[in-house]
Amino acid sequence: MFTVGILTISDKGSKGEREDESGSVIRKMITGLDFEVTHYDVVPDEKGEISGKMIEWADTAKIDLILTTGGTGLSPRDVTPEATLSVIDRLAPGFSEAMRAESIRKTPRGMLSRGVSGTLGKTLIINLPGSPKAVRECLAAILPALTHGMEMLSGRSSECAAKDI
Repeated sequence: MFTVGILTISDKGSKGEREDESGSVIRKMITGLDFEVTHYDVVPDEKGEISGKMIEWADTAKIDLILTTGGTGLSPRDVTPEATLSVIDRLAPGFSEAMRAESIRKTPRGMLSRGVSGTLGKTLIINLPGSPKAVRECLAAILPALTHGMEMLSGRSSECAAKDI
């Protein structure tokens, strides 16, 4: 089992003015898979708070996977990608590329997402969009590769090639 932190970025959600539906979608979609949600929080669209929580969860709590939701668009308050880029060691662009490709298949507005993915030590951080519908579509696009990616990052697997039968 891999430990997961769900970090929702929302000014209104952090004030209790909006229910976090997207965080609930993430939790439902990964339940029953190789993931256990051990941490959850809602923070405002503030770069320092977002990056601080990522560092705390990766360095202190040793969480395997951080899934963020929200703050990936073009609004001046959308700073999740910048916060993520300020803490990651290495990019893992395939996750973000797959999510954008899936989103663009549904709507041209999918290209407006600026979410990034990368590693902070042995923690994988993936930025998901903020809407529950987009979270559902994007997470579904990356789930088939997510467990193997986590196994590689943790050192549990290093083999990527398909085995001949």
